[in-house]
Amino acid sequence: MPSPPPLNDLRVLELAGLAPGTSPRLHSRKQQLTLLQGPFAGLLLADYGASVLRIDRPHSHAHSSTTPPAPTPDNLTRRKTSIALDLKSPRGIALLKTLLAHADILIDPFRPGVLEKLGLSPQDVLLKLNPKLIVARMSGFRRDGKYKDMAGHDINYIAVSGVLSMLGRKGEKPYAPGNILGDFAGGGGVCFMGILLALIARGVSGRGQVVEANMVDGSAFMASFPRLVRNGGSGMWDRERGRNVLDGGCPWYDTYETRDGGWMSVGALEPRFFKVLCEGLGLEVALPGPRENRETWPAWRELFAGRFKERTRAEWEGVFDGSDACCLPVLTQEELRSGGFGQRPVVGLRETPGLAVGMGEKEVAEDVKGQGEGVEGGGWTEKGLGPGIGGEETLRKWMNWRRGEDFVVERGGLVVVDKKSKL
Repeated sequence: MPSPPPLNDLRVLELAGLAPGTSPRLHSRKQQLTLLQGPFAGLLLADYGASVLRIDRPHSHAHSSTTPPAPTPDNLTRRKTSIALDLKSPRGIALLKTLLAHADILIDPFRPGVLEKLGLSPQDVLLKLNPKLIVARMSGFRRDGKYKDMAGHDINYIAVSGVLSMLGRKGEKPYAPGNILGDFAGGGGVCFMGILLALIARGVSGRGQVVEANMVDGSAFMASFPRLVRNGGSGMWDRERGRNVLDGGCPWYDTYETRDGGWMSVGALEPRFFKVLCEGLGLEVALPGPRENRETWPAWRELFAGRFKERTRAEWEGVFDGSDACCLPVLTQEELRSGGFGQRPVVGLRETPGLAVGMGEKEVAEDVKGQGEGVEGGGWTEKGLGPGIGGEETLRKWMNWRRGEDFVVERGGLVVVDKKSKL
């Protein structure tokens, strides 16, 4: 039997809010934008055993057993619970401070200065309240840069990081690849890494600290390789976008349409793999010229495009499956789902595996850990989480608190019980 997940029993408070750069005054479901970076970091923590309690804004139906509120737009809620707090209320703040005194991690998704305005300065208040607390602050722009007071979204953060300028076809405008690079890789993923580093440091010093992550630096770091090879003379990534080996400029590192409208990916960089690719395509390696000569690349691309159009994707899969041609189908999310392809934990740990990803609409037992035999992953659907759902049970587990004794519900949010007034 595997040991418990590595983050087992860690207590995480995740402040629910808007995406960095979005005004916290926008409260309605229609106006509210889904926060992605903080919840993604919280999701990673939860997948490896941490108990994650989301702090939502007050809601008229929060903590109601008869008419629970609908889930918020946040879908990154696997294994999390929620309580609603009014952070403009002294008694709401008091409850939060009590929780923070016993927590391991606080995830702060707000624009710079929001926590300070709430009287929750990490350095001056929170770390004095709990010296072991790790305060993970996620922002879009750098907190000390020229854009620090401006609103923004993923496309803006990767734009000023220099990454967006490298993405796109030759002669065309820069192309934003969804919100994967900024929000998730350079944002939530980097924030998660910072939290783990702080946990390691706390294991040595016994002290917590503030973790400051931002999507500009995070995204820029993801582009370390092209940054470093740009002036290295290797030819890998030293030209304008769309003309380099790894950005679609090279004909044997690209995608090609098949006869039925499908797509195949080609990554035959090494000569031995290129040879297998050409054999599978029924081509002579010497044609249309030496591949090292970039002048021949347009002819190679035209030849590849024509050949791939001669067969369906399934037929090309039959040719290249099991070979070293580095030629594989571009699978869609719909195909993966219908084919039973489940998502696994982001990294496998043999001795202390993470918890199995949910199996669609089915619940995963709490004692099922990792991607073991007979445990198929899911990751295709999420029920979401409404304000106040499950949080009272978390308070009982963390603090042995109960409604009416330690907290009550007022105006859609929890507040601490004034025990002096009950004497």
